[in-house]
Amino acid sequence: MKALLVLTVCALLIGCRTNESPEQQVNDLEITATVKSKLASDVGVSTVPNISVNSTNGVVTLSGQVDTAATKAKAETIAQSVPKVRRVVDNLQVAGTPQ
Repeated sequence: MKALLVLTVCALLIGCRTNESPEQQVNDLEITATVKSKLASDVGVSTVPNISVNSTNGVVTLSGQVDTAATKAKAETIAQSVPKVRRVVDNLQVAGTPQ
């Protein structure tokens, strides 16, 4: 109940999205929070600040830079495993190694 209240307040602070119902906005906030939490625990806390997670109508978009192709693939798999995710758009870039 407390989590729902926090998510509702967050939805109000974000503003109205005219293409989403209030229920879908709360679902998207839950999806985003869950994806970020799973990324932190499974990929590593040091990588998470480099990954931006956005969810709209159940479509999760990942963007930013990661260190390896394996990390990129793992982040996409994690996002796909979250309940209520309809699709994942993976815009993550693998950072090149400096020479």
